[in-house]
Amino acid sequence: MILTRRLFAAAAALLMVSPAGAVPEKKATDWTRTVVATPDGGFRMGNPKARARVVEYGSLTCPHCRHFAETGNAPLMAYVKSGKVSFEYRTYILNGIDIAASLVARCGGTRRFFPIVDKLYATQPDWVGRIANLPAAEKQKLNELQDGARMVRVAEVGGIKKLAASQGLPAAQADKCLADTAAMTRLEQIVEKGREFGVEGTPTFFVNGIKVNAGDWPSLEPHIKRVAG
Repeated sequence: MILTRRLFAAAAALLMVSPAGAVPEKKATDWTRTVVATPDGGFRMGNPKARARVVEYGSLTCPHCRHFAETGNAPLMAYVKSGKVSFEYRTYILNGIDIAASLVARCGGTRRFFPIVDKLYATQPDWVGRIANLPAAEKQKLNELQDGARMVRVAEVGGIKKLAASQGLPAAQADKCLADTAAMTRLEQIVEKGREFGVEGTPTFFVNGIKVNAGDWPSLEPHIKRVAG
């Protein structure tokens, strides 16, 4: 029997219909892809309605913070991806090098903040060392520069701008952020607010607004599991 064109089209359409009772599988949300800037000056990744809300006050030049990034990020991200936990990072300034690194990281906005922070932690000994080991005469020249120009020069010496460029942040945009005095003031405000919350060093973690006694992943995870399940 020769099918008419209309019947052929109908028959072809039937081949595309799911079996009776079958429900298309719904793809799970990857909450690590949801990043927003927060009123407290941080960047939050994850489900805004997560049962456990983790906040880290961290310094980009802090070796202990780097250790957490290296050993704790992967298991923490598994919680965040599931939607049970959200993670907010607030840059906490400890020194002048921190200022330059934080300005560049924050310059990337919600799209690039976490990738730049991850890159800075992964290479921390290199860029911190290049700046810290400058000859005394070069350091003196840096100190004589205006704040904006000094931050630009620090980022150049350390190679911070190149690291950020590898994550998609144009050098010209980084220079603009490094010279932004309002952004520097914002960093100071984040530190002041952190001190009000009881932050005395880095890393400092809060879970659902409560400061916890934890400095690494093994000591932090029980606090998260207690809330997130």
